[in-house]
Amino acid sequence: MKRWPGPPVLSVALCLIGLALAGCSSPSSTTTTASGSSTLTVAGSTAMLPLVLEASGEYQRMHPTVKISVSGGGSAAGIAQVAARAIDIGDSDILAVAHPELVDSRVAVVGFAVIANPSVHVKSLSRAQLREVFSGKITNWRAVGGADQKIVVVNRARSSGTRAVFAKVIMGTTPLYEGGLVEDSTGTAVSVVRSTPGAVSYVALSGINGPGVTIVAVDGVAPSKATIVTGRYPIWSYEHMYTYGPPKGEAARFIAFVRGATDLVKKNKFITISEMHVTENDR
Repeated sequence: MKRWPGPPVLSVALCLIGLALAGCSSPSSTTTTASGSSTLTVAGSTAMLPLVLEASGEYQRMHPTVKISVSGGGSAAGIAQVAARAIDIGDSDILAVAHPELVDSRVAVVGFAVIANPSVHVKSLSRAQLREVFSGKITNWRAVGGADQKIVVVNRARSSGTRAVFAKVIMGTTPLYEGGLVEDSTGTAVSVVRSTPGAVSYVALSGINGPGVTIVAVDGVAPSKATIVTGRYPIWSYEHMYTYGPPKGEAARFIAFVRGATDLVKKNKFITISEMHVTENDR
């Protein structure tokens, strides 16, 4: 379509007016419809899902013209999708080290727990014992002081950030046993452990709701806010919201809202970054 060039001063004036009407923000990757509403797509970590879902609902109530679509799929999927510009924000429990084009916004801290079916009668394991359990080296709970019962390892999918954090912090160079069950989401992993005698897995603390599972201490230290913020409990990570390039427009505003929603962060069993007494550069 042919453009009318117009005088330079008028062009600048129109541009300034447009920015003012847009709330003085830079262009966003979000979609604005003909009705003036904005849509935002967010996907990735299932550990983050409860927090992001509740935050999106609250944000949309405050901003009725904004529509936010939130889904899981795992941290790796969130990173891959935002890197491909298929979504606006990729949620992740892990760093996107292979994607320098992505910009990281840390919004909270999440703790992870080893959970077992109560039938195993084990309340604490050392890191060495955890490696033996999750590598398949031992196959009966009796070997670590528990019941005479077969160990049923419930791993997370390879796209899971929870799996990546557990493997890094606990397993090190020891590979995870691949002969057990595999569950994609936090909620499903919790349900399977709850209903399967001898089962054990690792999940976000934020996803453990109700009774029916035993939270296993690591080297005698149980996961809690107090033990995580001081670094005594080892399995935790930052929660990341990635954007392709610096966050702009509605994406930037929503990320800032999540980071600042301390009541929602705490309600969903996450920890605010400001509460941490320790810092890490590789989580």
